[in-house]
Amino acid sequence: MSKDIKVRKGLDLRLKGEAEKTISNAPKSKTFAIKPSEFHLVVPKMMVKEGAKVKVGDPIFYSKDNKDIKIVSPVSGTLTAIERGAKRVILSIIIEADAQQEVKDLGSLNVESSGAEVLKSRLLEGGCWPFIKQRPYDVIAEAETMPRDIFISGFSSAPLAPDYDFVLNGKEKELQAALTALSKMTEGKVHVGVRDKKSSVFSSLKNIELHSVEGPHPAGNVGTQIAMIAPVNKGETVWTLDAQNLVTIGELLLTGKFNPERTIAVAGSSVKAPKYYRTVLGSNLNGIVSDAGLNEDNVRVISGDVLTGKKEAKDGFLGYNANMVTIIPEGDDYEFFGWNKPIFNKVSTSRALTFSWLSPNKKYELNTNTNGEHRAFVLTGNYEEVFPLDIYPLQTLKACMVQDLDQMEVLGMYEVAPEDFALTEFICVSKQPHQEIIRKGLDLMYKEIG
Repeated sequence: MSKDIKVRKGLDLRLKGEAEKTISNAPKSKTFAIKPSEFHLVVPKMMVKEGAKVKVGDPIFYSKDNKDIKIVSPVSGTLTAIERGAKRVILSIIIEADAQQEVKDLGSLNVESSGAEVLKSRLLEGGCWPFIKQRPYDVIAEAETMPRDIFISGFSSAPLAPDYDFVLNGKEKELQAALTALSKMTEGKVHVGVRDKKSSVFSSLKNIELHSVEGPHPAGNVGTQIAMIAPVNKGETVWTLDAQNLVTIGELLLTGKFNPERTIAVAGSSVKAPKYYRTVLGSNLNGIVSDAGLNEDNVRVISGDVLTGKKEAKDGFLGYNANMVTIIPEGDDYEFFGWNKPIFNKVSTSRALTFSWLSPNKKYELNTNTNGEHRAFVLTGNYEEVFPLDIYPLQTLKACMVQDLDQMEVLGMYEVAPEDFALTEFICVSKQPHQEIIRKGLDLMYKEIG
C-alpha cells in the first residue's frame, strides 16, 4: 500500500545558482577517467593493459572479491594511463576517446518474459550491476541475495539538485524496463518516492509502489524514505538505486548496449550560466566549466552536491554516479571576529547571533569555509532537529568512533548510509567529519559481521 510521507525534521539549504531548465550538449571531452575509489570496497583487478583499445561497455576491471562485478568503459578509445598511488593502489584509469564511438552489443532481452537470473546475468555482464547498492552497509549489492524490497527516490532534495522529472522526461520506456526487471529480483516491492504523484514521470509506470513524500531535506534521501516506509532490521537486506541509473539499466536490457550518457545540472553561485548539460560518465570537466563560465577564479568544483559530493579540479572528471556539478566560492579566507558579531549571510539552526530564521525563503551565497576548527563533540541537541530517522545520531557517531559493534547494532546502523549524516555534519559546531565516521563504522561492521 502506498504511503503519504511527511518529513518534519530536516533543513533546506537554499543556495543561489539553481540550474535553468535548458539542456545543452556538453563540449566533447577527449579524455575520460574511471576511479575505483568510487566503487566502495571494490579492489580492482585490471582486465586490460595500458595501450589497449576498448569499446563502450567493454569491462575495464572486476572486483577481486567477486569476478562477476565488472566496471565497464564509458567510451571507446585507448587506455592511455593507469595512475597509481601508495602501495600501487589504482587511483584512476584514463581513456582517450576515439573520434568515432564503437559500442559493445550484447543483444536485446524481452524483459517481460525473462526470469530474474537471466536479468541479473545481463546487468552483471553489461556493467550496470555496480549501480545497485544494498543496505545494510551501503555497498554494491550481492547478486546472490534476494532483497526484502527495493527503494528508489524519484527526486532529490539536496541543495541545487537536478529536477528528476525534467531530466527523465521522455525516458518512460527505459524506466519501465528497468523497474519491471527489478520487480522480478525481490520478494517484496519496488518502492519509489516522489514529490507529486500527479506530475511525476513515475506516475504512469507499473510494477512499483508509488509514495508521495513532502518535507525538507533529507526527504529526498532514499534512507529517509526507507525509514518512513519499511525500516531495515537485522538480517534483512534492501537494495537502492539512483533514478537516473534506471535509464542506463533499462537501455541495456532493451538494446543490449551500455549507454553512459548522463544529463547533469551544473549549478552554484560561482557559475555564470547554470543549466543542464548532456554529457558522459567520467568525462573531463574542463569543457563544461569553461562553457558555463565562472564568476570568480578562486572556486571549488564539486562532483555532486555541496553536502555529499567530492572535490574536483577544474580539469577533473565527472564521477561515475554523479548527477550534478556544483561550483561555489572557495572559503580559504579568515573572517575577523566572525564569531562575535551578528550574522545575516549564513545558514544556521541556532538563533545565537544568526538571523537566517527571519528569512526562511532567502537564498544564500555560501563558500566552503567551515567557520571553525575540529574539536570534541559539544552537546547541543541540534543534530536531532535535522535528523528524521528514528535513531540517536550523536550516540551512533560515538559508537562508531570507539568501534563498539554491539552498540552500533542496537542503535540502528543497519539502515543508515553516510549521506544520512550529511546535514548533521553541516550544522556540527564541533566540525566533526560525520560521513567519514559513519563510513568507517559501516566498513568495520561489514568486515566483522558481514
